Amino acid sequence: MIEAPAAKPTPKMPATSHKPQKYSGPSREEVWAMRKAYLTPALFHVYKEPIMIVEGHMQWLFDDTGKRYLDCFAGIVTVSVGHCHPKVMAKVNAQNALVQHTTTIYLNPAVALLGKKLASKLPEGLDCSYIVNSGSDANDLAMLMARMHTGNHTIIALRNSYHGGSAGPMGLTSHSTWKYNNGNGDGVLHAINPDPYRSPFTGTPEEIVDKCVDDVRSLIRYSSSGRVAAFIAEPMQGVGGVTSPAHPSYYEKVYKVIREAGGICISDEVQTGFGRTGDHYWGFQNYGVVPDMVSMAKGMGNGCPMACVTTRHDIAKVLASRIHFNTFGGNPVSSTQALATMEVIDEENIQANAKKVGTFIIDGLRAMQSRHSLVGDVRGKGLMIGIELVKDRASKTPAKEETIKVLDIAREHGVLIGKGGLDGNVIRLKPPMCITMEDAQFLLDVLDVAFGDARG
Repeated sequence: MIEAPAAKPTPKMPATSHKPQKYSGPSREEVWAMRKAYLTPALFHVYKEPIMIVEGHMQWLFDDTGKRYLDCFAGIVTVSVGHCHPKVMAKVNAQNALVQHTTTIYLNPAVALLGKKLASKLPEGLDCSYIVNSGSDANDLAMLMARMHTGNHTIIALRNSYHGGSAGPMGLTSHSTWKYNNGNGDGVLHAINPDPYRSPFTGTPEEIVDKCVDDVRSLIRYSSSGRVAAFIAEPMQGVGGVTSPAHPSYYEKVYKVIREAGGICISDEVQTGFGRTGDHYWGFQNYGVVPDMVSMAKGMGNGCPMACVTTRHDIAKVLASRIHFNTFGGNPVSSTQALATMEVIDEENIQANAKKVGTFIIDGLRAMQSRHSLVGDVRGKGLMIGIELVKDRASKTPAKEETIKVLDIAREHGVLIGKGGLDGNVIRLKPPMCITMEDAQFLLDVLDVAFGDARG
């Protein structure tokens, strides 16, 4: 008789010295009822049973019962240096005690210091920043400036991209699941994504990239006036499932094509910025290019509403032709939090940690891939990691139901992860960048169990 394989031991969560406060607010059931009664039905949750988070500390989250979770999604790639990081909170609390809001019609040191710090992290010339509140705001403003500066209207984005949920960026977004049928996308064309895993093209990685660049040329020639305002892309697609070009030459080649057609090049660093990819502070630096404009948000503020567009002064000056104003952009408290976050990234070697721990996780996942046929592809860089789950590797049929099971099983073991991709079959691992090697091993152990149990 063949014996069944021995069950894997339950992964042991690393210890923490943090003791959560006892929660005394409304019950999870009461909050769920209020949310359904008083908040928009567009809100969704990712688990069979909603989870209620009431406290956070660094890489840990706690629910209303006091249960602890390793956060491996970071508020959708937003908490960069850790929940309620003590150094960040000390500066934010001090600013709150002085003045909370003034707007930029008055001088305040916080936003000026933030602009100077951003310029120090970007290539020479990219030193003119407009602070806003969200990634959607930033990309909307980037579209406006690009069109005004160039005098052209057409913007080219990539298929499978996500650039925001307001009207303009929704047009840039290339996921039917994130787009309403309301005519968004005027003047936006979507080029074929250079992702190798699901590319319609065959050949070597460089051949795939060259065919994708030819697609951009074709769009300009046949679907525009021959002149374009901009090309915008995420260096690594976030919502799309952590996809990136088949060959690193893609951005150099496509930037050249766009600039020849009169356009500027925009790097959407909302998810890839601030050291997350490990080797570099910005995602575009992984490809040896310099964009004309950078949009950023999420990890910039470590959880507060904070975003920005940084460009050259010759581009930014177009906004001075009219009155343009953002009431909360540059808010002293938010600016202080962003500046403190960037200081912690430097002081605590957060970018180096993203590279070290991220490489360990990716290597562990690729080793695990041989044991789990559910895992079709492992990709990413630093602490921006995607795991595409498939029914079988030959057909690459998306394993949608199994992906949901993996999320629920991981949650049971105390790990919170995300999902993405057009078919919702990509596990997204993007934890706070303070995560440790011990935490990473725990994550791998949990996923090893989850992949096996989800397949059944």
